[in-house]
Amino acid sequence: MNDAHLHLILNHFPIVGITIGLLVLIVGYLIKNQQVKVTSLGIFIFSALAAIAANYTGEGAEEIVEKIPGISESLIHDHEEYAEQFFTLSLILGGAALITLFLQIKKLGLAKYGYILVFILAISSLVSANYVGNSGGEIRHTEIREASNIGNQPDVIEDEDDH
Repeated sequence: MNDAHLHLILNHFPIVGITIGLLVLIVGYLIKNQQVKVTSLGIFIFSALAAIAANYTGEGAEEIVEKIPGISESLIHDHEEYAEQFFTLSLILGGAALITLFLQIKKLGLAKYGYILVFILAISSLVSANYVGNSGGEIRHTEIREASNIGNQPDVIEDEDDH
């Protein structure tokens, strides 16, 4: 398994993890269950660790993918820029979740503000995740590139006998 393969496997964990963590946090608030909210913190911490792993394999993946004919250097660069932003937000989210978990374990009143901060950071991270995920997919998946979908697709004419 090379870095490109490993990167493709690992890069989904922080994005999916933050999505699930946010949903769990919202459910925790809706059902007013502290254990569910604490579970969301653990998911955010795991997601930050997964972001470290995904980020670590990114450079090696770039070295492999940029040698493939037809790969756009500008798409790789855009993905890298979005990835750096998402990585930073993921680490901040993970750190805020860890601090909030500590405050919650110590039963300090500041924990409620920590949850609010974690919620805001999770939403911000998901917005960033959208950009990093889409830009990464565009590198190899021409079918999702906006420019390739505008007027460059051949018309498909079905034969009436096919119905």
